[in-house]
Amino acid sequence: MFGRLTDFRKREVINIIDGSRLGFVRDVEIDKEGKIKSIIIPGPSGILGILNRNNDFVIPYENIRTIGEDLILVEFEMPYNSAPKRKNFFEI
Repeated sequence: MFGRLTDFRKREVINIIDGSRLGFVRDVEIDKEGKIKSIIIPGPSGILGILNRNNDFVIPYENIRTIGEDLILVEFEMPYNSAPKRKNFFEI
């Protein structure tokens, strides 16, 4: 699946519910047994582009559907009014 946890940061996360690009993995939460608990994606930026970590998307491991070479597909219900303002993955 992957060699190192840093390999996760090279993969873009796509939400299969609406096809939106969520971004790249910022961090990974690990439980006491060394298993992945969740992945963390940077959320929308705050005022003047200053990052606000409170808006990060924390996606539980159970919501990961596929981990590919370049992409991670997740099934994740976006919190109200926090959908990324990025181009849809499936748009031309």
